[in-house]
Amino acid sequence: MSFVAHRSLKETYRKAVRGEGIYVFDADGNKYLDGSSGAGVSCLGHSNERVISAIKEQAEKLCFASSVFYTNDPTEELAAVLAKGAPGDLKYATFGCGGSEQVEGALKIARQYHVDRGEPSRTIMIARRQSYHGMTLGTLNVGGHIGRRQLYTPMFAPTHLIAPHYAYRERREGETAAAYSLRVANELETKILELGQENVAAFIAEPVVGATNGCVAADDVYFKRIREICDQYGVLLILDEVFCGMGRTGTRHACEQDSVLPDLLVMAKGLGGGYQPISALLISEKIINAVKDGRGYIANGHTYMNHPLNCAAGLAVQQEIADRDLIANVAKQGAYLRARLEESFGQHAHVGDIRGRGLMQALEFVVDRETKEPFPPEKQLWAKLQKTAMTHGLMCYPNGGTIDGIKGDHVILAPPYIISEAQVDEMVEKLEKSVAQTINQL
Repeated sequence: MSFVAHRSLKETYRKAVRGEGIYVFDADGNKYLDGSSGAGVSCLGHSNERVISAIKEQAEKLCFASSVFYTNDPTEELAAVLAKGAPGDLKYATFGCGGSEQVEGALKIARQYHVDRGEPSRTIMIARRQSYHGMTLGTLNVGGHIGRRQLYTPMFAPTHLIAPHYAYRERREGETAAAYSLRVANELETKILELGQENVAAFIAEPVVGATNGCVAADDVYFKRIREICDQYGVLLILDEVFCGMGRTGTRHACEQDSVLPDLLVMAKGLGGGYQPISALLISEKIINAVKDGRGYIANGHTYMNHPLNCAAGLAVQQEIADRDLIANVAKQGAYLRARLEESFGQHAHVGDIRGRGLMQALEFVVDRETKEPFPPEKQLWAKLQKTAMTHGLMCYPNGGTIDGIKGDHVILAPPYIISEAQVDEMVEKLEKSVAQTINQL
């Protein structure tokens, strides 16, 4: 009998007992290729000796130092590493334990920035439909994931969502890619003018949307226009790279490929690789200076903020990625993965779109490629695929509600950065078998 309140209270969970490289083993001796890095987390794979040694070494020195009283070496060193590699003037970092926590912090700091500058009417956050920014009330409020929002909607402040950049379904016939990008980006300006620019604090978006929409990326035309609109109306730009950041898409920060500089940048999963719970918020000098000249302190904090043990793990993960040039491997193996997916699923009768960047790739499933009709939601294709893949020794990351929060199914592949070409082949072959079996059952 388990006394753990698992996510599903109706499922029986396998018990993971060991990890080695890109594989996880359960208590029954079964071996699974970690084709999703858990939920996009295990970027270094499992049992990395350098990271484990760093955690042990730090644990023997100091496990906890309250940020109310102290700073500490791992926090200072990790902040310096992140600042050195950050775009623009994102030179200040604060650390927490999870992505939701830091997205919430970004929303709070955006509000404080405007108040400390004498614009207290700026309270509204604008986000996009089919986005996901976390599971706290604040982050759910700015997210567009209908299923996860639904239970708590009566508790939310008014939410303002604009269209996502979802060219596969939303680009009009005859419309160029650039024209489409400008059209959906200009929805932000329309919404700001509707709400009154004096009332809007920030716009938040994922450069590459994760679980909700299935690896949907925009382009530099879209984000260049978004940045122009934010600057024109004094609105801060928050980029959520919890899933897509820290090397996952083939560059350290996903926004580098969109040539856009945010005011606040959130990262988590690939920061610590699952070895310790850690997340980070990078803050621009513009915001820090305004807060410093205002009340002089950041009006947000948590007990485990800037935790030395977590930061020691995150620092070791980032050093390992740099020393082994693993982001280059992400770009190389990401290109190979995309080619293998195109080869195996490019003409598949029930795969409508293949998309993503680097080692963050997705398939969107359809009943008919011509009409793009999705499978009926009650069929639960995505859930069945997840279970079937496990029987074939593959961990992948399917999800439902791809199109509008209700309809649509996709699966994400986001393996560890250390994956080899042969292991990419193994992963795709296991996915082929899993997809065929699942759709045949339907």
